[in-house]
Amino acid sequence: MTGRRRVALAALVSAVALTATTVVAAEAAPGRSRNRVDNVIYLLGDGMGRTHVTAGRDRWYGAAGSLNMERMPVVGQVRTYAVQENSGQPGEPDFVPEYVTDSASSATAWSSGVKTYNAALGVDAKGAVVPTVMELAQDAGYRTGNVSTAEITDATPAGQMSHVLLRGCQGPSYSAGSCQRPAVTGGAALPTTDVRVTPVADQIARNGTADVILGGGLSRFDAADEEALEDQGYTVLGSPATQTVATGADLAAASGRRVFGLFNRGNLTIERAKRLDPTAPQAAEPSLPQMTEKAIELLDRSSRRGKGFYLQVEGALIDKRSHANDAAQVLEEIKAFDDAVAVALEFARRDGHTLVVVTADHECAGFGIVEKGTFTNAEAKTPPPNADSGNPANSTTTPKRGRQAQDPARSTGPVNGSGAADPANFAPATFRTVDDPLSVQDGSPDASLWLTYLSGNHTGEDVPLFASGPRSRELADTVENTELFDVVTRALRLDR
Repeated sequence: MTGRRRVALAALVSAVALTATTVVAAEAAPGRSRNRVDNVIYLLGDGMGRTHVTAGRDRWYGAAGSLNMERMPVVGQVRTYAVQENSGQPGEPDFVPEYVTDSASSATAWSSGVKTYNAALGVDAKGAVVPTVMELAQDAGYRTGNVSTAEITDATPAGQMSHVLLRGCQGPSYSAGSCQRPAVTGGAALPTTDVRVTPVADQIARNGTADVILGGGLSRFDAADEEALEDQGYTVLGSPATQTVATGADLAAASGRRVFGLFNRGNLTIERAKRLDPTAPQAAEPSLPQMTEKAIELLDRSSRRGKGFYLQVEGALIDKRSHANDAAQVLEEIKAFDDAVAVALEFARRDGHTLVVVTADHECAGFGIVEKGTFTNAEAKTPPPNADSGNPANSTTTPKRGRQAQDPARSTGPVNGSGAADPANFAPATFRTVDDPLSVQDGSPDASLWLTYLSGNHTGEDVPLFASGPRSRELADTVENTELFDVVTRALRLDR
C-alpha cells in the first residue's frame, strides 16, 4: 500500500469515527405494535419518471394492467431539485436552487436529508460531511444492504456509503482532478487531505457501512480493498485482487453475515443483451430481482427482532439507457426493476413489519408517449404554428411559423424499425403491447406504443412515489426528496 494511500485511509478512519459519535439510536418502544417498522426496503429506479412507469405498464401489462409498484396502496410524488455550490438549505437566506438534479445530489438528499450541489455525495452544499441513513442504521444495530445494477461506487449506492466532494472520485486511483474541487465563490477552501477526497471504493471497503453489497464495478477495487473487506469479516465473491468477477451461481451459494459480490468490472449487463445472447459470459450475472431476493435473505437471516435491516436497491440502467435514448433497453430494465419490487413486496407481506418505498432520483431524457401515427417536433421542418382559427386573439404573428410539416430527411421510419439504420433519424420507437394482435411486431407502424425522447440528459420534473407497509401513509403527498430521509429515520427510530 502506498504512503499516500495510508494517509488517506487514516484520515478516512478518523472521519468515520467522528461521524459515528454524532449519531445515536433512539430507544425502541416496548412491544411490537402493528405500526412498528423493523425493516425498510428502499427501491430506486434511477431516471424513472412518470412516463417510464406508464410505458412499462403499457408494454408489459397493457392499458388495463398495472406494474407491481402501481399496485402499492400509497401514491405520492417527489420534488427533485438540487442547490448550487455554497448554497444554504431551503428557507435560508443564502438558498440558491438548481432546478435539475443529478443522481449524486439526489442520493445525498434522501440519504442525508440535505440539499447539495450536483456531483456531491454525503456532503452538504458547503462541503460539510453529513451522516447517511445507512450509517445511522448500522450504528444503531440494524443490518444494512446496498444493491445496484451500476458500479457500486456510482452515485446512488455510493451516496449511502461515502462522503466525497466529486462523484467521479471512485477509485482505484487517487486523482486530484477527479477528487478535489476548487473553493466555490464566496466559500471556504475545500479540503484536500481528508475523507472527502478519498476514493469511494476505499471508503466502501473500509467503513463497513453496508453488510451486503451486490452490484457492478469490480475494476474500482484492488487487492488492498479485498484484504480490507476480509479483515472486516466479508465473504468476498470473486476477487478484486485478480479482477475475477462473481457469478449468479456464486451469489446463490453465498452465506454469512457480510457478503461482497461484484458481477461485472463495470455496470451490469442490460437484461435485453442477456436475453438475446444467453451464452455470453455476461449471462452468468444475476438479475436485479435475484440480487434483491438474496440480499433480503442474507439480511433477514441474521437480523434481530426490533432491529431488522435497511436495504437500498437501485435499478440503475433505466437511467443509463435513457441517456442513450434506447427505449427497447429501457423497457426491459423497467420490467426487471418492477420484478425486484415484487420480491420486496412479497417479503413485506410475509413479514408484516416492513416499510417498502419505491421512487426515483430524477427523470431522464424527457421520455414521452406520442399518439400512434404522429411525428415529433424533432422530425418537423418547423415548430407547430401558434394559430387559433376559433379565436384570433390567441394567435401570434412573431416569430412567423408556417404549418408544421414532416422533414423526410429527419424521419425515415421508427428508430427501432424501418429507420433503424439511419443515424439522423428522429422518429419515435414503436413497440407492440399485450393489447396488440399477435401479428404486430416491435418496430412496426402498427404497434400501439410509440415512444420518444426530449433530450439525452436529466429533466427537472417531479418523480413518482409508491409505498406500502407500516407508516407508509406519511408518503401520500408531494414531498421534498430530503423528506424521504426523515420518513425512513423516523420509521427505524434513528436519531442524530
